[in-house]
Amino acid sequence: MKQAALIFLTLFFFSCREKNTTTPHVEIRTDKGDIEIELYPLQAPKTVAAFLSYVDSGFYTNTSFYRVLNDENQPSNAAKTELIQGGMWRTRNKEATRIKGIPHETTEQTKILHTDGVVSLARREPGTATTEFFICLGKQPGLDYGGENIEDKQGYATFGKVVKGMDVVRKIYRQNESDQYFDPPISIYSIKRL
Repeated sequence: MKQAALIFLTLFFFSCREKNTTTPHVEIRTDKGDIEIELYPLQAPKTVAAFLSYVDSGFYTNTSFYRVLNDENQPSNAAKTELIQGGMWRTRNKEATRIKGIPHETTEQTKILHTDGVVSLARREPGTATTEFFICLGKQPGLDYGGENIEDKQGYATFGKVVKGMDVVRKIYRQNESDQYFDPPISIYSIKRL
């Protein structure tokens, strides 16, 4: 009788568990290891919704981390940034260019600053960000609203943070590069919800 009650309680517990919708997690599977990211839809609702739509559509399957910024590959008179950038640009460029830009959510709005492990969207003008994202290594205040790393001072749209796999991010960061591009690019096998 006790065994049956224990089995019932175990099954009940697992059937009642819900996925965390307040801060969903995604996993980036790469050829250097896996990276888990926690997303913040309450702070950056438009950015997270768009990113998850790309994840759910399989857009990131067989893509790459293709760009790196470090102290050595940036002009000496420019504000320095440390990050790795990935997405569809190198592997599925035609698809990437057809995606509509996301309304820009600044760090002034979201209160998520560019610190170690924070994930943000790459862009040209405000509202042009789509599938390309980057992960910060260390504090990067020049990428925040009002920061000196972008002429319009609107900064970049932060929307999540690495919660597991910063060792993988650092391993990717140290890979061979030429003129800010990984040589060869680092394969992203997939990005999926957890």
